[in-house]
Amino acid sequence: MISLALLSFLAGCGVPRGAALQSEIIDERNADRPTLQVVEVTRDVTPRLATWPVTGWSGEYKWFGADRGPDSPVIRTGDRLGVVIWDNQSNSLLATSGAKFSEMPPMEVSASGQVFMPYVGAVDVRGLTPDAARDRIQDSLAEIASSAQVQVSVEPGRNNSIDLVGGVGAPGRYPLENRNTKILSALAVGGGIRDSLRHPLVRLQRDGMIYETRADALLAEARRNVRVRGGDQIAVVEDDRSFNVLGAAGTQQVLYFEKENMSAMEAMSAMGGINSNRADPRGVLILREYEAEDLEEGMAGPDMRQVVFTIDLTSADGLFAARQFQVNPQDTILATESPVTSARTILSLFGTVVGFGSTVSNISN
Repeated sequence: MISLALLSFLAGCGVPRGAALQSEIIDERNADRPTLQVVEVTRDVTPRLATWPVTGWSGEYKWFGADRGPDSPVIRTGDRLGVVIWDNQSNSLLATSGAKFSEMPPMEVSASGQVFMPYVGAVDVRGLTPDAARDRIQDSLAEIASSAQVQVSVEPGRNNSIDLVGGVGAPGRYPLENRNTKILSALAVGGGIRDSLRHPLVRLQRDGMIYETRADALLAEARRNVRVRGGDQIAVVEDDRSFNVLGAAGTQQVLYFEKENMSAMEAMSAMGGINSNRADPRGVLILREYEAEDLEEGMAGPDMRQVVFTIDLTSADGLFAARQFQVNPQDTILATESPVTSARTILSLFGTVVGFGSTVSNISN
């Protein structure tokens, strides 16, 4: 009698487990008014799913291709020019009495790109190399001193320097040696990327625009090693895109993206796979939420804002589909509990109850 009573009590109680069953979640689609959409991820549908709106971020980091500029520096607004004029004429207007040269006070390149020269007026120098600026100034002096020769030196101003804002060993403002300085060289001058940063992301601000690329991609692909320009601001930050892992998985925590794009298979590897003793390999679920404006009829887009993608890891189709399907930031990956685990738990508890009943019977006898 005690055994029967305990079995009746056990039947009325929920079986203890660490994750939901797949059926408990996806059965919502059979409700009269379902509140979520269930999509089975297969090789046939992954190309269509790739066209659905991206959630959690823009879908890719905006960067630009590398090019090559001339090695010589270029004069920009805010630079300071030092000009020395050599003239051996005895009645020179430019050189002082008894001297063969005249050194002009440092001149700052104006917002219009000009410097002022005595007896000549404004001379356009912005965008020129120091050698080209020397030739232009010398040509402008030809009418008053045909034999004059000019020397030009340039002290870079803010517009010919870059700012390394953070994420490097020695943040600060650095002048550009030439117009062919690449971003990896600029980072090296600033002490390199700090080792303490998790999945570093290089961010460049230029002309009101923001460009970003992962540091590992920058190091791996030569085309990303772009040329920097005066006025650029560069910061190295952590890539904060993440997804959640729950249920019968190798870990239950927030995981950060290890690369710019991660497939479902790569995400499952990052989370340590699924628990072989508890998880249902037919029931790996990815939960995602879309915006109202993302909804489309049919497979052109999601039917509902909340979508559950199901992946079956027991078939070749499901395994290949998991390699193609992309995980988005803020997704939740749920490894559901295997029904066999629940059955095993019930049998274990049943054996405990039967053993307890036998013990009681022996005592009674």
